[in-house]
Amino acid sequence: MVDSPLSRPVETFVREFAPVLVDLVAGLPLAKADRLPDDVALEAFNLVAAFIDADGRHTDEELWAFIHVFAARFDTVARAASPPALRAAGLLAGRRTFLDRPSPLFDVLVQADLRSGTGHAWRYYLASVEIAHAVFAIDDLPSHAELTAVERFRSMLLRALDSAGVPRPGGPSRQPTGGPGGVSGTAGADSAQPVQAAEPLEPPRPIEELLAELDGLVGLAAVKAEVKLVTNLLRIEKLRTERGLPVVEHSRHLVFTGNPGTGKTTVARLLAQIYRTLGVVEKGQLVETDRSGLVAGFIGQTAIKVKEVFTTALGGVLLIDEAHALARGQDRDFGHEAIDMIVKLMEDHRDDVVLIVAGYPDEMATFIDANPGLRSRFPKTIFFDDYTNEELQRIFDLMAAKSHYKPTDEARARVVEYVAARPRDRGFGNGRLVRNLFEAAVLAQASRVVELGDVSDEVLVTLEAADIPSPEPSTPAGPAGPTTA
Repeated sequence: MVDSPLSRPVETFVREFAPVLVDLVAGLPLAKADRLPDDVALEAFNLVAAFIDADGRHTDEELWAFIHVFAARFDTVARAASPPALRAAGLLAGRRTFLDRPSPLFDVLVQADLRSGTGHAWRYYLASVEIAHAVFAIDDLPSHAELTAVERFRSMLLRALDSAGVPRPGGPSRQPTGGPGGVSGTAGADSAQPVQAAEPLEPPRPIEELLAELDGLVGLAAVKAEVKLVTNLLRIEKLRTERGLPVVEHSRHLVFTGNPGTGKTTVARLLAQIYRTLGVVEKGQLVETDRSGLVAGFIGQTAIKVKEVFTTALGGVLLIDEAHALARGQDRDFGHEAIDMIVKLMEDHRDDVVLIVAGYPDEMATFIDANPGLRSRFPKTIFFDDYTNEELQRIFDLMAAKSHYKPTDEARARVVEYVAARPRDRGFGNGRLVRNLFEAAVLAQASRVVELGDVSDEVLVTLEAADIPSPEPSTPAGPAGPTTA
């Protein structure tokens, strides 16, 4: 019989943790030892059964794989030697609840890590997520319920690790590299940069490190969830490709919508690296442009500019900011020529570049309708909501920390007052608004401190409430560029 697609990850899991379990049981009181599974194979059984039950479908392909792996280990599976018999026995019904909380084995591994720094819990996390992807790669196309289930499961385990204080690669102790102007842990004040050639390639970053950086961004809960769904789908498709199984073709291109400063460029940059790590693109660079970088003023030059931009982005991701600006004007406007060329190059380089178009929601709908070939090429839209007042205040704190400033509690409260007073209408600046507010506060602080003469280091780095501009909506907060990224 041909090996089940579950054979390798399950055998790896059992081989990894069987000796660990023996050591752990030997060192535990009898009452705690009795809570552990009889062997690691039972833990793998529970994981696989739970993932198969995640969407309640229990397909024949999934059940045959389950039988192949576990019939020799468990009599209950051996007696149900076919998918119909397995369904009739109800052996997998309701098993999805196993994914709702850490198992007793995982809890014991966490405690062992805290005592000895062994890293068992992190390896359990990696091995169990690999089992999840192996299960969901059995069918031709994973369901939305399956993709959601694996994300809930991995997030639950990561929260358990973080709550216990167990360090993990790429975890909270690691400072993310993205953010407005390089501020770690935030998104929202990136601005589109001129098209430029990619720098020399570094090795692809581990997927868990990239997801940890995504988690480290302030806010963006819905965006993070969408990116993780995309990531899990790509990981499952990669498994199927490695096994020589067919993969349902779908477009990788995305539409980002939302107000300026909501982190679209930051997330696009992370996605480019995720795509590279998972083999979707070769280089993973992010090239940013807008209408001015694509449209020329004379006949025949627009197509040349669009080709040049695409050439720079080959092997990576191209982000077109305010893409809806290409659709404005009459049919003879050169923006429409750019759109036509974009559609052609998307087809010519369908395996070489991922395109992300960004802009305001209503205008982006107009952009998608500007050419019959666009709608089918952009099947997914991710909406970037405005930050809450508290999230904007957290972004301000991170900007201050990055620049070695310390706002007082009164200053932080004044920041909340300031952003709360700004009208939340179209074009609300979000992270860019906070960037401008922070720069205005630094200028005000410098003017105040210089009048004090000889001051301590503490005074030099402290931002006080008086340094924060008035919270009235009409108060200028510094120059703001017209960007939606």
